[in-house]
Amino acid sequence: MKENNSDHTVWFTTRKEEKDNPARRVLLEVYFALKEKGYNPLNQLVGYLLSGEPAYITSHRSARSLIKRVERDELLEELVRSYIELAEKENQGGGSGEEDSGNNDNL
Repeated sequence: MKENNSDHTVWFTTRKEEKDNPARRVLLEVYFALKEKGYNPLNQLVGYLLSGEPAYITSHRSARSLIKRVERDELLEELVRSYIELAEKENQGGGSGEEDSGNNDNL
Protein backbone atom coordinates (compact mmCIF):
# COMPACT_ATOMS: atom_id res chain seq x y z
CA MET A 1 0.00 0.00 0.00
CA LYS A 2 1.32 3.43 -0.90
CA GLU A 3 2.15 5.61 2.08
CA ASN A 4 0.39 8.98 2.25
CA ASN A 5 3.05 11.56 3.04
CA SER A 6 1.22 14.84 3.58
CA ASP A 7 4.39 16.60 4.75
CA HIS A 8 5.46 17.26 1.17
CA THR A 9 3.98 19.74 -1.27
CA VAL A 10 2.68 18.27 -4.50
CA TRP A 11 3.41 20.22 -7.69
CA PHE A 12 0.42 21.14 -9.81
CA THR A 13 1.17 22.35 -13.30
CA THR A 14 -1.20 24.18 -15.59
CA ARG A 15 -1.27 25.13 -19.21
CA LYS A 16 0.90 27.97 -20.36
CA GLU A 17 -0.58 31.26 -19.20
CA GLU A 18 -2.64 32.95 -21.86
CA LYS A 19 -4.18 36.38 -21.51
CA ASP A 20 -6.98 35.50 -23.91
CA ASN A 21 -7.72 31.90 -22.96
CA PRO A 22 -11.12 30.23 -23.40
CA ALA A 23 -11.89 30.18 -19.68
CA ARG A 24 -11.34 33.93 -19.40
CA ARG A 25 -13.55 34.66 -22.40
CA VAL A 26 -16.33 32.37 -21.15
CA LEU A 27 -16.26 33.86 -17.64
CA LEU A 28 -16.57 37.36 -19.06
CA GLU A 29 -19.40 36.44 -21.44
CA VAL A 30 -21.30 34.63 -18.70
CA TYR A 31 -20.72 37.50 -16.26
CA PHE A 32 -22.21 40.07 -18.67
CA ALA A 33 -25.14 37.81 -19.57
CA LEU A 34 -26.00 37.29 -15.89
CA LYS A 35 -25.65 41.01 -15.19
CA GLU A 36 -27.92 41.93 -18.13
CA LYS A 37 -30.63 39.62 -16.82
CA GLY A 38 -30.44 41.14 -13.34
CA TYR A 39 -28.75 38.24 -11.56
CA ASN A 40 -25.90 38.57 -9.10
CA PRO A 41 -23.05 37.10 -11.19
CA LEU A 42 -20.95 36.23 -8.14
CA ASN A 43 -23.69 34.16 -6.51
CA GLN A 44 -24.66 32.42 -9.74
CA LEU A 45 -21.08 31.58 -10.73
CA VAL A 46 -20.25 30.27 -7.25
CA GLY A 47 -23.39 28.12 -7.34
CA TYR A 48 -22.36 26.69 -10.69
CA LEU A 49 -18.72 26.14 -9.74
CA LEU A 50 -19.61 24.35 -6.50
CA SER A 51 -22.41 22.19 -7.87
CA GLY A 52 -21.78 21.82 -11.59
CA GLU A 53 -25.47 22.54 -12.11
CA PRO A 54 -25.88 24.58 -15.33
CA ALA A 55 -29.27 25.88 -14.17
CA TYR A 56 -27.37 28.50 -12.14
CA ILE A 57 -26.38 30.11 -15.44
CA THR A 58 -28.84 31.97 -17.66
CA SER A 59 -29.39 30.84 -21.23
CA HIS A 60 -29.35 34.54 -22.26
CA ARG A 61 -26.62 35.19 -24.86
CA SER A 62 -25.98 31.40 -24.89
CA ALA A 63 -24.18 31.72 -21.55
CA ARG A 64 -25.29 28.29 -20.33
CA SER A 65 -23.99 26.47 -23.39
CA LEU A 66 -20.76 28.52 -23.31
CA ILE A 67 -19.95 27.67 -19.71
CA LYS A 68 -20.53 23.95 -20.30
CA ARG A 69 -17.76 23.98 -22.93
CA VAL A 70 -15.08 24.71 -20.32
CA GLU A 71 -14.21 22.39 -17.43
CA ARG A 72 -14.97 23.83 -14.00
CA ASP A 73 -11.36 23.32 -12.87
CA GLU A 74 -10.22 25.50 -15.78
CA LEU A 75 -12.68 28.22 -14.72
CA LEU A 76 -11.41 28.04 -11.14
CA GLU A 77 -7.82 28.16 -12.37
CA GLU A 78 -8.56 31.33 -14.32
CA LEU A 79 -10.31 32.95 -11.35
CA VAL A 80 -7.43 32.18 -8.99
CA ARG A 81 -4.86 33.33 -11.57
CA SER A 82 -6.69 36.63 -12.06
CA TYR A 83 -7.00 37.17 -8.31
CA ILE A 84 -3.29 36.52 -7.74
CA GLU A 85 -2.28 38.80 -10.62
CA LEU A 86 -4.41 41.58 -9.14
CA ALA A 87 -2.99 41.00 -5.65
CA GLU A 88 0.56 41.13 -7.01
CA LYS A 89 -0.14 44.38 -8.87
CA GLU A 90 -1.61 45.95 -5.74
CA ASN A 91 1.36 44.77 -3.69
CA GLN A 92 3.86 46.21 -6.17
CA GLY A 93 1.98 49.50 -6.31
CA GLY A 94 1.93 49.91 -2.55
CA GLY A 95 -1.54 48.43 -2.06
CA SER A 96 -4.70 50.43 -1.67
CA GLY A 97 -3.08 53.25 0.27
CA GLU A 98 -4.58 52.07 3.54
CA GLU A 99 -2.42 51.13 6.46
CA ASP A 100 -2.19 47.42 7.14
CA SER A 101 -4.15 46.80 10.31
CA GLY A 102 -3.54 43.07 10.22
CA ASN A 103 -7.15 42.52 9.21
CA ASN A 104 -7.46 40.11 6.29
CA ASP A 105 -11.17 40.61 5.60
CA ASN A 106 -10.44 41.18 1.90
CA LEU A 107 -8.94 37.72 1.46
